[in-house]
Amino acid sequence: MTQAADSLFTGPSDLHLHSNHSDGTETPAEVVRQAHAHGIRTLALTDHDRTTGWDEAGDEAVRLGMTFLPGIELSAKHEWRSVHVLGYLFDPENPALLAETDRIRFDRVGRAERIVRNISRDYTLDWLDVLAQTTPDATVGRPHIADALVARGIVRDRTEAFDGILHPRTGYYEPHYAPDPLTAVRLITRAGGVAIIAHPVTSGRDRMMPVPFLERLIDEGLAGFEIDHRENTVAGKRLLRELAAEHDLIVTGSSDYHGAGKPNRPGENTTSDEMVARIIDRATGTAPRRG
Repeated sequence: MTQAADSLFTGPSDLHLHSNHSDGTETPAEVVRQAHAHGIRTLALTDHDRTTGWDEAGDEAVRLGMTFLPGIELSAKHEWRSVHVLGYLFDPENPALLAETDRIRFDRVGRAERIVRNISRDYTLDWLDVLAQTTPDATVGRPHIADALVARGIVRDRTEAFDGILHPRTGYYEPHYAPDPLTAVRLITRAGGVAIIAHPVTSGRDRMMPVPFLERLIDEGLAGFEIDHRENTVAGKRLLRELAAEHDLIVTGSSDYHGAGKPNRPGENTTSDEMVARIIDRATGTAPRRG
């Protein structure tokens, strides 16, 4: 841990939280206050494919005497697998990264509209119902459709929506554009950021990216894995800890907090002081903010 990094660290640390700028239910400032109330002193806002919540979250973190690491959760896809790449402390004005996140968000909106049209064949739901569940800055996606289904009384909560109407097997599902993980890692690292694969082993080895491909990502600049996450399997975590130790990778733990959208609570998993310092040391795109 360098002296510069140590001077910016105030743990405990939760490095994966979402606001209503993507699919969370609270404003960036409210997310920061919730994290603070749960004992978190260093946090990262990692909204999907956008950085518009950074200023609000950072200002609130400074007001509360916390350390704020600007972040993102970049959508990617490997073969049929959905892969999410967390990026920390990158340059938010990097042209290549901006172009890719714009493309992802634009396609997400079109995809959401297609899903709603499909659902409307069988249920009373339209696009205005979905827009009523969003904010102007939000990346519209399936969680907002789920909230619209709840508001309509069609399902009880997001979990029921995703287990039923929004599940791919029902026929309402539509795919969306996402870059491959190699591209996502390169974009984040070339923008001066630190790339970490989010919740990489959520439901068995068949859903995990193959180890040779993970090693290729490491060669391209992948910094580590989010291992301590409620959805990762025990066996998967064990395998990734071995891989992380072999390659001296950063290992994080986070809540993946979404407000009322998920049961996850801030601080249910945290990242060690050493690993936060390694992220700060490695990044060159932007600096943490500290109150």
